[in-house]
Amino acid sequence: MSLRTLNDILSNMCQQHRDRVMLQRQSAGWTPISSTELYRDVVSVARTLESWGIRKGDRVAILSENRPEWTITDFAVLSMGAVTVPIYSTQTAEQTSFILNDSGARVVAVSTKTQLEKVLAVRQQTPVEQILVMDAVENAHAVHMQELMLRGPANPDPEFDARSAAITPDDLATIIYTSGTTGTPKGAMLTHGNMASNISCSLEGFGIGEKQEVSVSFLPLSHVTARHVDFALLYRGVVLAYCPEITRLPYVLQEVQPDIFVGVPRVYEKVRQQAILKSASFPKNAIFHWALKRGQTYRAEILDGRQPTSLSWKIANRLVFSKIRAAMGGKTEEFLSGGAPLGRELAEWFADVGIQIHEGYGLTETSPVIAVNTPTANKLGTVGKPLANVEVRVADDGEVLVRGPSVFRGYWKRPEETREAFVDGWFKTGDIGHVDADGFLSITDRKKDLIKTSGGKFIAPQPIENSLKLNPLIGTVVVLGDRRKFPAVLIAPHFPVLEDWARNNKVSFGSREELVANAKVQALYESIVEEANTNLARFERLKRVVVIPEELSAADGTLTHTFKVRRRGIEARYHKLIDDMYAKAEAEGR
Repeated sequence: MSLRTLNDILSNMCQQHRDRVMLQRQSAGWTPISSTELYRDVVSVARTLESWGIRKGDRVAILSENRPEWTITDFAVLSMGAVTVPIYSTQTAEQTSFILNDSGARVVAVSTKTQLEKVLAVRQQTPVEQILVMDAVENAHAVHMQELMLRGPANPDPEFDARSAAITPDDLATIIYTSGTTGTPKGAMLTHGNMASNISCSLEGFGIGEKQEVSVSFLPLSHVTARHVDFALLYRGVVLAYCPEITRLPYVLQEVQPDIFVGVPRVYEKVRQQAILKSASFPKNAIFHWALKRGQTYRAEILDGRQPTSLSWKIANRLVFSKIRAAMGGKTEEFLSGGAPLGRELAEWFADVGIQIHEGYGLTETSPVIAVNTPTANKLGTVGKPLANVEVRVADDGEVLVRGPSVFRGYWKRPEETREAFVDGWFKTGDIGHVDADGFLSITDRKKDLIKTSGGKFIAPQPIENSLKLNPLIGTVVVLGDRRKFPAVLIAPHFPVLEDWARNNKVSFGSREELVANAKVQALYESIVEEANTNLARFERLKRVVVIPEELSAADGTLTHTFKVRRRGIEARYHKLIDDMYAKAEAEGR
């Protein structure tokens, strides 16, 4: 069936009478949810929302980790023509209050006692009238969602079906608040038609849905990429297993053994780091590096979708590559990446171990996919060809412009910023890129992230950062230097590796602060940066290194919720450290 609205996804699943559409982890193991059960639960929640006076156009917020109830609530809201407002489970009470107030959400669905208390702490300052809680939490201020769902109908509800079918592509489906790397929240308005048009095209060429595959839903559903992926997979018949906590992901992958893996670059970086860690000692280290060299020889075949047949590759695969895939479940056939730039060198490393990652690109405002590499059309170092119903062109200053049915309606209650987001009907992505002769799109950096030194030189930080991040001693890296005399770099170490290095090199330490202050550690990171400098132009070379004693995170405002660097947050948090470094360099005459 053609996909006009997001409601068609639920309708399509229910018409197929599927025994498994979702999996949830319970004490007895992984329990399936059928399409009949899903329909019952959605109808029950929708009836409750209607009894509370929620009507078409009203906003309902969801504050929860990934779990079936997230999607059940979403479908219930969408079926009524109401508008879903996702809130990250990691956001503070103050941030939650802002979104509830700005969106005017009258109902909020929360997952746990912790999230309920967060909302109750700010409720009096928000328009929230009713609260749904997914866990069995006894609280006079909230309604238990599990009890509601069990009261749903055993048979189709004609009134529900008619109302759901009456929703049009032009109806507003969701307001997704995105602060990106700037820190200023804006609500992007996406219609049913925006998202449906994108879902219809984004996985073309992958062959997904030809058998009943399984995928793990672990990227936060408050982010447009994760929600889009889940919708697209459900629409194509893929079973979703929900993983509420990313710390549980390694165990979930072993239990579920997914056929499809969709991650952000940070997750792939972690997989690579763990593989290197496990092969650190002799003779594993020698075997690991031998296998990588074998893999490099056959990289082109992997990127062409073919498995090498040589004896040496088969040995490397058995000894090393198969174990890396086993850590990700062992049965995955499709690997996709989005949400942030993957980095060419990271993609090459995975190709060398026999894994072809299909990188895509998009933004919240484009629902989100603009371009994606597919098994039949892929090119390393690019984000693929634009979707069939999306037009892309590059402005004179290198900014990527987009138009098509997936481009958003505008920013909620921000008409001026909506106007500024477009030029002659084209959406301005804020990304710098180019389209090659074969039609593949490459993204080189964020327009606002380009560093301009005081000498007038422009530096694109992302390629430098992506290269440095391949070193297992580095967790997160940020290039500095905007309006400064020279570029420098701030590094948050990958502490498990650094601590092992310190013990092996007889560097004693009582804390992370003491560790990073050690002269040997400082020299270690300076040598890593110096090696990277050999591949950079003279004006790009990083002249100073700042090593910090902590990991960056979304909680402290230094990373986004998809692990992208938030430069303003980093410069605000470490401004004294950065200023002191530049002042010292100035005093030394550099």
